[in-house]
Amino acid sequence: MSIFDTGLNPLKNNKVVPVFLTINSGYASYAAASIHSLTQHVNKERYYRVIILHDGLNWVNRIRLRSLVTKNVSIQFKKISRNLYLKAIIRYCSKRKGAGDFFSSAVYYYRFFIPRLFPIYNKCVYIDSDTILRGDIGELFDLDLGDNVMAAMIDPKVEYVKEFRDYVNNAVGVPYTEYTNSGVLVMNMKALRKMHYLSALVDTINKYDADLVAPDQDYMNVILRGKIKHLNPCWNMEPKKDLPKGTKLVHFNLFNKPWHYKNVPQEKIFWNAARGTGFYGELKRQQESFDVKKQKADHEKVGALIKKAARLAKTKGPIIRFEEK
Repeated sequence: MSIFDTGLNPLKNNKVVPVFLTINSGYASYAAASIHSLTQHVNKERYYRVIILHDGLNWVNRIRLRSLVTKNVSIQFKKISRNLYLKAIIRYCSKRKGAGDFFSSAVYYYRFFIPRLFPIYNKCVYIDSDTILRGDIGELFDLDLGDNVMAAMIDPKVEYVKEFRDYVNNAVGVPYTEYTNSGVLVMNMKALRKMHYLSALVDTINKYDADLVAPDQDYMNVILRGKIKHLNPCWNMEPKKDLPKGTKLVHFNLFNKPWHYKNVPQEKIFWNAARGTGFYGELKRQQESFDVKKQKADHEKVGALIKKAARLAKTKGPIIRFEEK
């Protein structure tokens, strides 16, 4: 379907809602469920452009993802090229493959390339591929950022896990009550371009080459401290038995993925979204193959992450600092 067959004019920025996801082929099936859920909760008077940043998504997965296009939602792909910024990030990530390193892939940093790669937009929404929409993401896009350059939600895992709280307070140097999760973002792209955020990120990475728990998120919180508006939790709610009324986005963040485990909180939300994609059978097979051995390794990795946070929390003073030029 052509974007010009929708009856809407996607070139009018006040009508377009740009939504970005960043994935590799391994994340395509989860992204499909997320995008399908988005298409089920759109405002029929608006136009949504889903843009997928990737590192080499194969054509089969592109075709399956494109099948999710609707009258109001288009999908396009953008491969990240290996420029100097990305090479520096890949080099940094390649050193972090040990126990407790969940975030050793450069894919986690692609979200920060968005303002630079898409100068046509002054504002956008970014969502992780393990999110499921229960409300119109256009409402999130409409959020007034005020003087802030970004909006993100206070990270609940930091609030509930003592080791993470101590790590954020001591090693990252940001009060845990201010520390935000990078899985759902509203970006003031114009402001991020003006402050040269990508350059600041890479410069800080090169300067410290720091061993961190959640590097992309930690750097973001340090560099943008005081410039992040705190989102209502309804836009980044972790799954629990009873979701609060008005929950608009569920984030299957870090542990207990429904495509790995059975009987996890709110798994029906995920499977209902996945059922409307060409990946449903693949996801079910992935769940069935996630045997006891893999579950044990998964739990050990989580344990290693918490131990790493506890070890780094003992450091004297923040591991990284940022001085605005």
